[in-house]
Amino acid sequence: NRELPDEATSKISNVLPLIGFIYFKPVFKNVIWGGSRIARFKVMRPNGNAVGESWEISHVEGDCSVVAAGLQEGQRIDELIATFGERLLGRSVMKRFGSRFPLLIKLIDATDDLSLQVHPNDELARERHGSWWKTEMWYVVKAAEGAYLYSGFKEEMDAEKYLQSLKDDTFIHYLQKHEVKPGDVFFLPAGRVHAIGAGCFIAEIQQTSDITYRIYDYNRKDAQGNPRALHTEWAKDAIDYKVYPDYKQDYPAGLRDVRELVKCPYFTTHLIEGKKGNEQQRNHTGNSFIIYIGLSGTVQVTDNDQHTVELKQGETVLIPAANVASLQLVFEEDSKLLETYIEK
Repeated sequence: NRELPDEATSKISNVLPLIGFIYFKPVFKNVIWGGSRIARFKVMRPNGNAVGESWEISHVEGDCSVVAAGLQEGQRIDELIATFGERLLGRSVMKRFGSRFPLLIKLIDATDDLSLQVHPNDELARERHGSWWKTEMWYVVKAAEGAYLYSGFKEEMDAEKYLQSLKDDTFIHYLQKHEVKPGDVFFLPAGRVHAIGAGCFIAEIQQTSDITYRIYDYNRKDAQGNPRALHTEWAKDAIDYKVYPDYKQDYPAGLRDVRELVKCPYFTTHLIEGKKGNEQQRNHTGNSFIIYIGLSGTVQVTDNDQHTVELKQGETVLIPAANVASLQLVFEEDSKLLETYIEK
């Protein structure tokens, strides 16, 4: 069990077998605002009736994803990275982010309004927590009639007005409220105040960080009758108080093969659609892994080493960087999926 030099470890990782598609066991989060739609969406046995989140791919400490099947079954994501390095992540991804998987992929089912919150930027996250900051995006998979969410301010705001509005219980009135429908997309850079409302079922792609400052929670009490902890002062310095002309991501309407939803330094995400019998070729540089999230239907995916899987609704698959140069998609029925990777 002696430690091998980096060079020797690298040589071994180049010959060890790495399957082309990696499925992880979902990490379910039972919360009071959760529901039962995640199990139905993933076509699996319910894990209780209050599942608010399914962490599909995670390298958050204490919640590391575990491979569900195949040659690496039972291994944690950190063990995969230690063994396969840039073959899994991609050379440029490892250069930028090291040996930590840089994205956290979630499904979120809200049957009640979530608290208003904000995530710190790079400087604050490193200074206060020694951690990465948190930029994320939401893709609305399903939405009940009248479902909404909050993203950004609709009126001028500053730190002084922020503190006063919390005292007056008027903070929520300064926020932009968005009624949502399936297919809506919101980009949430660090610093943007946001909250998911009741009735929203969302796919969330974010940087690997679990740092959240809770600003307002509708004066609700916990199970012991106590108000939930708020992070008023920490949030004050983390909030971006600017008012922006639009908070919703626009992308081309109508059925198109590939549509770019978000492109930022931390991830790029496309919506891919196809009718039954359609085929698509996706060519990538191999500088980054690829993540596919099945939104509907079934798509047969074949990598450049001729590994093949059927990606179904509710499934999330990680394709190692070494296998993404040429991906063939065959739509076995009308289908949608999200494709996410990190630009060089």
